[in-house]
Amino acid sequence: ISYFVLSVTRNQVYLDVLRRKNVLLLISDLNISQEELSMLEQIYNDTKIHQYEIVWLPIIDRSIQWNDTLQSQFERLQGPMQWYSIYHPTKINTAVIKFVRDVWNFRSKPILVVLDPQGKVVSPNATHMMWIWGSTAFPFTSTREEALWREESWKLELLVDAIDQTILDWIREEKYIYMYGGDDIEWIRKFTRQARAVAQSAGIRLEMVYVGKSHAKKDIIRKVTAAIMADNLSHCWQDPTTVWFFWQRIESMLLSKIQLEQVDNHGDTITQEIKKLLSYDRSPGGWALLSKGSSVMLHEHGSTIYMALTQYEQEWRKEVAVLGFEKAFQSHLGKFDIREAPCCRFDFPAATGRVPTGMLCPECHLTMEKHTTFICCHEGALGLPESAASALPPV
Repeated sequence: ISYFVLSVTRNQVYLDVLRRKNVLLLISDLNISQEELSMLEQIYNDTKIHQYEIVWLPIIDRSIQWNDTLQSQFERLQGPMQWYSIYHPTKINTAVIKFVRDVWNFRSKPILVVLDPQGKVVSPNATHMMWIWGSTAFPFTSTREEALWREESWKLELLVDAIDQTILDWIREEKYIYMYGGDDIEWIRKFTRQARAVAQSAGIRLEMVYVGKSHAKKDIIRKVTAAIMADNLSHCWQDPTTVWFFWQRIESMLLSKIQLEQVDNHGDTITQEIKKLLSYDRSPGGWALLSKGSSVMLHEHGSTIYMALTQYEQEWRKEVAVLGFEKAFQSHLGKFDIREAPCCRFDFPAATGRVPTGMLCPECHLTMEKHTTFICCHEGALGLPESAASALPPV
């Protein structure tokens, strides 16, 4: 590769412009999302004063012949970029592509490989720490990533960050806060109404926020959000991008721990709680997390926490006067048999690249079974070619 092109001006510039600088290699295919690019652009603009540059390496399947459609897709992505990119995807040597796939574990999900001024790899993928901490993560090294984790603790601000000022206000006011998710509107209606009834009976100040469900179709989350607003069930995020970014950060926390080889450290409260949260999100039904101010008290599967709330009047209301609401609730949940809870599960798309060879369950600490899953959400079904459509089974 003899030169790069600066995407904004399209001027060809030589490798010398990157000399003695920290370089972030943005490696992706041509399907990188606008949300990912917008977030990266924001972080890049926040840290322009630092001596680092981003270079986009678009990796394509060389077995597919380059055509006008791919060219348009490439130009649409490259045009708004404020950083360097390879002049053209077809100019990338096949040996480079093989190295990126074999050594840096690139599949199709974007990665950011960080090189120091001497050209040494100081992070195999900085996207995780960027989503979690933004420009604070500069210079985006693995050492910096470990240092940032040492400064963190398991609290609601870690999950919310600056996504929603309303929630940060609730935290400052030391209110009880339910953060909940899922796509079952009937469970949501039952849970939110029961939670308010218990809060009123216990005399606590309660707020609730709906955070959607990771990897759910946007139209489903829109319908659930619309129902929540129509019934005035709780606070929620109307912008799908906010929901996407929330879950992108949570997933990045787990992937960061996997990359640092800290995913099965049961002494690490943050890791174990993040694993639980993602596992609950993958399970049928909903889930809920309860905090008082920034202190996270508990989080559970939707069926478990709803059942505990329905048992309030008969089984643990009197305990509130003795133990206080938090301890009484935790004590009652401790009576539930973990064997009756839904299975814990994690899904790692093949596009992720680096995935663990095994994991321990965050609840019972046993080694989890490993399955291979194939999934299709039919999002491209309307565009099926006639040959493919004819192969579909009759209905």
